[in-house]
Amino acid sequence: MQASSPRSALFANHNFALLFGGSTISAIGDQFTLVALPWLVLKLTGDPAALGLVLAAMALPRAAFMLIGGAVVDRMSPRRVLLGARGVNAVLVSLLAVLVLTGAIQMWMIYVIALGIGLATAFAYPAGSAILPQLVGPQQLQPANALFMGMRQLSMIVGPALAGLVIGTGAHAVQQQAVADAGGLGLAFSVDAVSFLFSLGSLMLVRIHSDHHPKVPVGSVLANVASGIRNIWADLPLRAFILYAAVVSVFVGGPIQVGLPVLADTRLDLGAASLGILMTSNGVGMLLGSFLSGLVTRMVKSRLGLMVLCIDSLAGLALAALALVHSTLGGAVLLAGTGMLGGIAQIAIVSWIQRRVAPEMMGRTMSVLMFTFMGLGPLSAAIAGSLLKVIALPTLFAGAGLLLTAIALSCMSNPALRSIGAARPTVVEAG
Repeated sequence: MQASSPRSALFANHNFALLFGGSTISAIGDQFTLVALPWLVLKLTGDPAALGLVLAAMALPRAAFMLIGGAVVDRMSPRRVLLGARGVNAVLVSLLAVLVLTGAIQMWMIYVIALGIGLATAFAYPAGSAILPQLVGPQQLQPANALFMGMRQLSMIVGPALAGLVIGTGAHAVQQQAVADAGGLGLAFSVDAVSFLFSLGSLMLVRIHSDHHPKVPVGSVLANVASGIRNIWADLPLRAFILYAAVVSVFVGGPIQVGLPVLADTRLDLGAASLGILMTSNGVGMLLGSFLSGLVTRMVKSRLGLMVLCIDSLAGLALAALALVHSTLGGAVLLAGTGMLGGIAQIAIVSWIQRRVAPEMMGRTMSVLMFTFMGLGPLSAAIAGSLLKVIALPTLFAGAGLLLTAIALSCMSNPALRSIGAARPTVVEAG
């Protein structure tokens, strides 16, 4: 009898199939809000600075409470934490849909809802990463993670394109709208709200061991966090990469988050559909990059640090080239290229960290890495939105891109970053 493949064996696991199915629908739904929310703010205010503040209101609590969320997950069932977090998000997105469709939406409401979504997501992220090891065996973790990574990339391809279509089509279905495109925007938020219901339904049916046998916490939350930070600081190449990633987040996060919606609104020809196409193209590039990452990493062998710096140098030039874009096709090509480069680097770096860091420190190490991007990303978005009040959009793209390229090139002489690529055993602190 022929043995089943690892992936088919995973879907024979009832709990895994439930989690994967609900998460897939929810991931696609999330893309509707990621496209609709920036568009709503721009149509309501016409102010890029307001868009930057909304993105900051969502991302800052997510970053600030990420480590606390991880500690809560360790002390409770990750399924219950994820169920509660997604339930809160479902209520908030539903409220947003109702307010937009009834014409009652105001900017202060968007700020409050964004804060709530960010806070709930701070608990959902660590819970989502902790639940999988309780559903599948150790030998199935790698194909299971690959399936979830592929699903997320595909949702980034399908979701934004569908969202742009829904917003553009629904905008013409409602006459005398209080906010431009309100009909389409309300429908987009409604789609995301319904997707959360599928996710909540699947989570209610999932059963994991820690629902009834939670782990006994060892040490305080702050002691655990401090131990993880000390472990990273003692590892010179890892420390250097975390600091470098912080710089990259500042120069890339804000201009992309704020600049792309403004670019689609002011310079491209398809409006919301252009924004959806740009985001979809970036997702296609990321998916392709994830497939190419293994091949490229084998080609560069132990020179992973140099590879990442070369990739960021090219990504900076592509970001600067957005200053010259006046067509949806041109922007899509550039974003597909940057997505491919980002996918190669992301998979390579995460794999390097997984090989280098002891399992006991993995959660805290990845949390610090996520905190680096999610803490500085919103700050960068707020700065980018404010800068667009005094400088033109092409200047923002060109300045951020060329600075990123210059920083990446200058870091090529850094021994710690150049040494990235070698694994080593890690001494783990207590606590």
